[in-house]
Amino acid sequence: MAKDHYFDISAKLDMMEMKNAIIQAKKEVDTRFDFKGLVADIELNEKAKTVTLSSSSEQKIDALKDILIAKLIKRNIAGKALQEVKNEGMSGGNVKFIYRIVDSIEQDEAKKIVKAIKDLKLKVTPSIQGDEVRVSGAKIDDLQKVIAEVKTLELNAPLVFGNFK
Repeated sequence: MAKDHYFDISAKLDMMEMKNAIIQAKKEVDTRFDFKGLVADIELNEKAKTVTLSSSSEQKIDALKDILIAKLIKRNIAGKALQEVKNEGMSGGNVKFIYRIVDSIEQDEAKKIVKAIKDLKLKVTPSIQGDEVRVSGAKIDDLQKVIAEVKTLELNAPLVFGNFK
């Protein structure tokens, strides 16, 4: 009997890398000329899993977000890991944007992934296990085709393919 191979699709993030990316982004903001004398702050709240950007205008917030996403991408964290929750005004005409850190696959997205895998009509078995999807099959080539297909899906969660055995 052939041995089954499998892999997991999840959206887990390395929070240490997230912290490092935020530290690097703060350092860059401190040295940039266009932020001299302005409010420009990036804060991570690990318990609430949020990142707060605050600055003097929405254009500066966009620049802060671009800097942060560039640092995240350099540390192999997808830009999709930040999802805007709300924006609000602060005292002194400043603006604050709050982003949620996406680190799990929601149930409806997991169902969408499973449906896409089943539509491929390959001899693989997808199953939802909590906040990840496990795909098992006898042929490694089929599993690689599944990975290629899932990467093309438009999802909110930043997917991580791991535990390939």
